[in-house]
Amino acid sequence: MEPLQRLKCQWCESLNTTDAVSCQSCGGSLGVAALVTDSGWREAPRLRDRTEIRFQGSVCQVEGEVVPVAEIQLGAESRIFFEHRALLWKDILVRLDVMPLAGGVKRMLAGMPFFITLATGPGRLAFSRDSSGELVVMPLHPGMEVDVREHAFLLASSHIQYSFVRIQGLRNILLGGQGMFMDRFVTNTTPGLLVLHGYGNVFERTLAPGETMVVEPGAFLYKDSSVDMKAETLQLTSGLLGGTRMKLARLTGPGRIAIQSMYHHHVTE
Repeated sequence: MEPLQRLKCQWCESLNTTDAVSCQSCGGSLGVAALVTDSGWREAPRLRDRTEIRFQGSVCQVEGEVVPVAEIQLGAESRIFFEHRALLWKDILVRLDVMPLAGGVKRMLAGMPFFITLATGPGRLAFSRDSSGELVVMPLHPGMEVDVREHAFLLASSHIQYSFVRIQGLRNILLGGQGMFMDRFVTNTTPGLLVLHGYGNVFERTLAPGETMVVEPGAFLYKDSSVDMKAETLQLTSGLLGGTRMKLARLTGPGRIAIQSMYHHHVTE
């Protein structure tokens, strides 16, 4: 018997049938070399209009390019969760409930949503951020943990565990305390689907153990939980005129980090 042949996606590393044109897990093009800059940043795949991604009895379809929309066809009793302000429209049959979260007061003080909406199928619904950029579809394989900046996640399948993590020293660096907590998404034995919105274009890089990268906080989008993140302040002097300070985020591997090309600071929501 001949061995089963599969195409491996260069973005999410999911396996696909040899006749597939786009990855069934993230929508990225197959058989095309990943776009990598000389400095090692890899560009997130630009999803073609109306690209379909299938997950756990449901289908996610990405529509539009300037302000992209994620339209979901939920299967019977399939569920996803999302920030309620990301909802664009829904079928009347889709049931909405509140997903309780621990630490609601801390989240509220940090400028993050203190409740999340849970949608149960069957039916269609759609999501969008009211800003230009691109959607990043991230299949989370078993045993993965990803930290995401506030107000970046669009939706996630219900099999993903959702919590938040405090990053010491980042209260001032991301303005108003909102960067003190980040969303954390964890999978155990069951895979899941996470969809993020990035302002501008999204680029990803994998840091080796001990490798360090300094990132402007407004450009930070997500990281693996294995990547250490600390605040760093640079004092820039200019002689008699004094100087100024630059606040940055220091990221140390191992693991993936991602940036967005359009700086965005959430002063308030």
